[in-house]
Amino acid sequence: MTPPAPRLRLGFLTHVQGRDEDPARTYRQAQELFVAADELGFDTGWVAQHHVPLGGGLSSPWTFLAHAAARTRRIRLGTAITVLPLEDPLRLAEDVASVDTLSGGRVELGVGSGSHPDEYAAFGRPELGADPVRRREVTTAHLAVLRHALAGRECGAPGFRVQPAPGDFTRRIWQGVFSARGAEHAARAGSQLLLNRAAYGFDEPTDEVQRPWAEAYLAAWRQPYPPRIGLSRFVFPAADRRTALDRIAQDVHQAALRMAERGTFPRGLDTAEALRRFHCFYGAPEDIVAALAGERVLPLATDLIAQFNPAVPGHDAALRALELLATEVAPALGWRPASDPTPTTAGNPA
Repeated sequence: MTPPAPRLRLGFLTHVQGRDEDPARTYRQAQELFVAADELGFDTGWVAQHHVPLGGGLSSPWTFLAHAAARTRRIRLGTAITVLPLEDPLRLAEDVASVDTLSGGRVELGVGSGSHPDEYAAFGRPELGADPVRRREVTTAHLAVLRHALAGRECGAPGFRVQPAPGDFTRRIWQGVFSARGAEHAARAGSQLLLNRAAYGFDEPTDEVQRPWAEAYLAAWRQPYPPRIGLSRFVFPAADRRTALDRIAQDVHQAALRMAERGTFPRGLDTAEALRRFHCFYGAPEDIVAALAGERVLPLATDLIAQFNPAVPGHDAALRALELLATEVAPALGWRPASDPTPTTAGNPA
């Protein structure tokens, strides 16, 4: 008998960005998003690590998530992603184990190689910033150490084990990938899969590009536990399309122009093309649901992770968007809050 498909989980991702030079307010408002999402029944809340301000404002995600753990009750807390080649994997394992202990086993650990050369230069590894092949190799090596440490095994020196003793992370390590080959590699490693909000460097729609990646991942999966695919998507519901565009259009267009300067997008994009290339879903909830019905990767996903980046909507608009996601958009896609809101210390949700 084929086991039932896992319940669709709903998550949100913040890049912790603000519109002014007040990081305290930006961080406080990002924390409030976690509190609101927890109350609305979101399954997961994710943050993205950025060591340079292009793309996000959070350099120390595990400190941030420790604070979020203290302010929330049941929502799971994750990184999408931690830039693994720039981390000491043993130190990272200590941070992860600490936040997992403080949160009652609610951590989801997403890792990847990052891409911005300035980050690697700042940390004294410019050769990795310039060499994606070598960067992936270091990611793989660090991930092996990280897995070993989070399994509670001796590592680093005779008799040394990470403390506090980690929970079971077998099903809670995720990898961000940008190719079918990367997806196959993640499956062979037993990692859950994270797919970015948009596929950069392609003219085709993001879901057309990423669907074969998801299929390759599932075809390569050989683990005794079920695979998960976390699908990050720009989803911004509002009262109507015009209201949504007022909140997001300028930011998305400006972000596309910046990416064009770096050669990621073609030059001269208008706003409509910028929204397409960021694979944006926006407008009234019913319009978003109808658009997501045609999204090619979503039928294979187990986790829908909504984000507003590269837009930086006002705090009230962001809170309202989370509410509409949880009350109108996600339920129409088959999502429902977990029947048992109590977190499990085992750390492996169904």
